This record gives sequence, C-alpha cells and structure tokens, in this order.
Amino acid sequence: MALEPGMLLRMKRIDVVVTGESLEHVIKMFKDAQVRGYTVIKEAGGLGSTGERNPEDYILREPNAVIVVACEETQAEKIVKILQPELKRFGGMCLVSDCEWVTGPAVSY
Repeated sequence: MALEPGMLLRMKRIDVVVTGESLEHVIKMFKDAQVRGYTVIKEAGGLGSTGERNPEDYILREPNAVIVVACEETQAEKIVKILQPELKRFGGMCLVSDCEWVTGPAVSY
C-alpha cells in the first residue's frame, strides 16, 4: 500500500468486553484516566468467563458491552493498569493490539 507520509498514526487499540452491568463503571474509569475517545457497542453476545450472554434471550437478558479505544501507547498503559484489577473483580476481557489510525480530526487521539 503506497500512502503519503503522515496519513497513518501508529496507535494501540484496546477492546474491552464487560457485562452490561459493569459498563458505566468502566466508562467512569476511562473518564478518570482522561481517555479522550471511545466507542461503545451495547448488547453484544458471546461465551466467556461470565458464561454465555445472549442479547436476544427475552427471559434472561444479560448482554455484554464492547468498548473500543484507540490511543497512544502511554495512554494504553495507563488504561491497562487501572482496568486489570477491576477485570479480576467483575470479569470480562481486554485485548491490546497495534493499529494505525487514519489521520483526520485530532480530537480523540
């Protein structure tokens, strides 16, 4: 791929999956850590440490939420340090990977 210099920024991507009940707590933690941008996907399903989550189950609705963050490495380290102890307490999953951000408005990176 031949792109012009400066079109992509090297970043870290953090994907967090938590129960719907834990979502507000995680968002508060992100705000306290001065995370400037994130995306929330509510009513995610799957199977993991908290059991099976089926957002289409009308009797036992316990959907997960997915939070996606793209940030610089130092911010990613800060997020992982505050999030890891909480994941041990309320369960969930956190993945950190390298990514590239297509430059645009600098508001959230």
